[in-house]
Amino acid sequence: MGESMSPARLWDKGYKVDEAVEEFTVGNDYRLDLNLLKYDCMASIAHAKMLAKIGILTGPECGKIVKELQRIKKLSEERKFPILKGQEDCHTAIENELTRTLGELGKKIHAGRSRNDQVLTALRLYYMDNIRECISLSKSYVQALNFFSSKYGRIRIPGYTHTRKAMPSSVKLWAGAFIDSMLDNIKLLECALALVDQSPLGTGAGYGSPIKYDMEYAATELGFSAVQKNPIYAQLSRGKFESTILHALTQIMFDINRLSTDLIIFSMPEFGYYELPDSFTTGSSMMPQKKNPDVLELLRAKYHVVVALETEVKAISSNLPTGYSRDLQLTKGSIMKGFMVTEQSLKVSALLFRNLKVSKKRCKKAMTKELYATERAHVLVEKGVPFRDAYKRVSRELEGK
Repeated sequence: MGESMSPARLWDKGYKVDEAVEEFTVGNDYRLDLNLLKYDCMASIAHAKMLAKIGILTGPECGKIVKELQRIKKLSEERKFPILKGQEDCHTAIENELTRTLGELGKKIHAGRSRNDQVLTALRLYYMDNIRECISLSKSYVQALNFFSSKYGRIRIPGYTHTRKAMPSSVKLWAGAFIDSMLDNIKLLECALALVDQSPLGTGAGYGSPIKYDMEYAATELGFSAVQKNPIYAQLSRGKFESTILHALTQIMFDINRLSTDLIIFSMPEFGYYELPDSFTTGSSMMPQKKNPDVLELLRAKYHVVVALETEVKAISSNLPTGYSRDLQLTKGSIMKGFMVTEQSLKVSALLFRNLKVSKKRCKKAMTKELYATERAHVLVEKGVPFRDAYKRVSRELEGK
């Protein structure tokens, strides 16, 4: 796999970079790029076919390169293709391997492109897969809430404002609020997907390609719905698209955050409306009686993690001049972590609602008379009593005056 050979940088000009500088500039990128390997192979396959289409590669040359790229892609999917720190990124690791196995032919793959449009393309493909995964998991979450609602929806529970009993509610009404909100979140994800679904391959380093690059052909090969033709905007969109995606993810995590707080409170022994299964609680190292809602507390906290990631991306990508700046490298880890946290949270939340129980007895006991005060006032209104007088009469009745 080329591990024994000295890694060649795509920008190498024959001088040695200071080790501390290399450590600082490469950072964690070579590890993060393990997530992009297969997508970069896909983009390189489309690029090779486009080079053959315009006559820079012959048919047989293209065939050999595509075969090697497919092999590397398979290895990457099996986590058997390493990226060395000295290679900096997945693009270099792949091209080094092509050169190792194909010799001079491997050196031809980079014609007409830059690492800038390479990483943009690989990231777009990665984003689309993960947005679709989030949409799928969001739908599974909705299904789990619907299952929970169909099982316990008829049970009446108190509705609260200002953390005080307000009016009658029900499990169905409560669960339905989070179902409706998640359906709106899916719309946000679909908007983010439509934005990302533009191929930047062929925009080069931000000012186009010197060769007659067929961007439409490359986009079709990769399954993009559109082409991002303005090469400067292709670079300006980095940071913009990531923050848009993360904003959609924060809305999902916002709902999970608030829902978790409800469940933490209403599963307290003092309330007991909801019953967390033992398998979703943890114990105390000191107090034998404890069954702690740690899962819900972590779900609640993870909203703030994703919000911080959105803020981080917006901060890093602002104030930059037109064109690519290395600052943007630091946004890669943020978006990857955002996807990971959100996907894990959706999976755990859906699993919880397939196991959560409702105590009909405790809910019935909680339906005390003050919850019906507003209803009582409107019964009087229907009998002709002015609302303000009905309001005061019911208030006096509740206070025992």
